[in-house]
Amino acid sequence: MLQRRQSVVICWHIYMPAMRMHMYAKGVQLYCAPTADPRDSWVASMRHIACEGRCFVLAANQFARRSDFPADYPLETSDPDEVLCRGASVIVDPLGEILAGPATEGQTVLHAELDLGRITEGKYDFDAVGHYARPDIFSLNVNTAEQHAVTERQA
Repeated sequence: MLQRRQSVVICWHIYMPAMRMHMYAKGVQLYCAPTADPRDSWVASMRHIACEGRCFVLAANQFARRSDFPADYPLETSDPDEVLCRGASVIVDPLGEILAGPATEGQTVLHAELDLGRITEGKYDFDAVGHYARPDIFSLNVNTAEQHAVTERQA
């Protein structure tokens, strides 16, 4: 059975270049990116990440109407049909081409056939952590050791 390398980077971490480089170095094939970012730049960012990392991006973006919140939840609108977060979920291939979405009309499930061979094909052209990495100039050190919120030391 073919093993797929998946990563999930959530919300604002998606925009962190060092985090993305770490995911690319781990060989991510399916880059999952859930968020609630309703801006127009969202889809462009997902296309960029797919192209940069030569991976498939599966981006789930929240769609919400006023009616999805409790009636007593303080919001500026009382119109139950008003869209508060438009979504824009999208599936993008390793060369930045949109395969499904962006979905902005309501809750939906996106479908696309993913040919993992497109990843290899794309990396012949550009590989951010391979032949284009320039380790003679750039390096990224990632600490994967267990961390603690509180550490006690004796003076």
